[in-house]
Amino acid sequence: MRILRDSFGLFLRPLAPKETDFEFLFLVVSSSIAASCTLWLSLGMPWPECWVRRLTGLPCPTCGATRCATSLAHGDLVGAWRHNPLIFVCYGGTLLLNLYAAAVLLFRLRRLRLANVPVKVKRALSAMIIIALTANWIYLLVNH
Repeated sequence: MRILRDSFGLFLRPLAPKETDFEFLFLVVSSSIAASCTLWLSLGMPWPECWVRRLTGLPCPTCGATRCATSLAHGDLVGAWRHNPLIFVCYGGTLLLNLYAAAVLLFRLRRLRLANVPVKVKRALSAMIIIALTANWIYLLVNH
């Protein structure tokens, strides 16, 4: 744990008094969005339309997110990945964060917090995000 704390500024600590409970907020918001989207599509409401694709004929970086979610709901992991790999990873990350948040809330565990993240780590994470977005968009442009 010392390596994580020194290198990345990652700490485990109890929730401080009057501190915002980010785990609770994330779990409630992400679960509410998932439930409302599921209800929307199960009622046969119209699928969201991509305005970028409609105007330019080219997919935007998030094109395929709805199809990815639908494929995941049907257990088609390969199909979900093909629709939009980055969104697939984001959905997986959201699931992991929801499991973490549920465990923290149910068992009153200490919370993971980032503090004093070194500038070098922030720059590396920013570069990785830009590279992932760019690579995903290139994938969508080539394959759709």
